[in-house]
Amino acid sequence: MYKKSEGDKSRMSYLSHALMENRNGLVVDAETTLATGTAERDAALTMAKRRMTKAGSTLGADKGYDAAEFVKELRELKITPHFAQKKHSAIDARTTRHKGYEVSLKKRKPVEEIFGWSKTNGGLRKARFVGLAKVRAQTFFTFAAYNLTRMATIFGRRLSTV
Repeated sequence: MYKKSEGDKSRMSYLSHALMENRNGLVVDAETTLATGTAERDAALTMAKRRMTKAGSTLGADKGYDAAEFVKELRELKITPHFAQKKHSAIDARTTRHKGYEVSLKKRKPVEEIFGWSKTNGGLRKARFVGLAKVRAQTFFTFAAYNLTRMATIFGRRLSTV
C-alpha cells in the first residue's frame, strides 16, 4: 500500500525508477519495485551499483534521497551524492562547496521530463498489467521508446506525436 501525499488514500502500487545520464537526458537504467517507504533509495542504490562503477561518479536526486544511511552507502561505493538538501542534511560542505554540485542540481529537471513523457505518451500513468514482472516490462519498453524519441530530437529530427 502506498500514499503519494499526506491525506491521500492508500493504494496497491508499483514505482518506476530511472537512472539518467546528464549530457543527453537518456535513461541508462531502470527499475520497477513494489511501493515501500524506502523503495526509491533501494532502487537508486541497485542501479548505482550496476551502472556507476567509475570512482568519482556523482548521483543527483531530490530531497527524498537525503538520508544519512543512503549517503553513507553511496560514499562506500565512491559515488558523490548531489542531492537537494533537507534542513538537517546528511550532505556536508565538502560536497556542496564545489561548482559541480550546483550543476547537478540544475540537471535534475530532465529526469522529471522522462516521467512526464512516460505518463502522458508512454502510458505509465496507470499500470496496464498485474504482477511486478509484467509492469517491469511495461516500464522498460516505455523508457526505451522515450530514449528513441529523445535520440531523434538530439539528432535533429522531430517525430510526430500523433
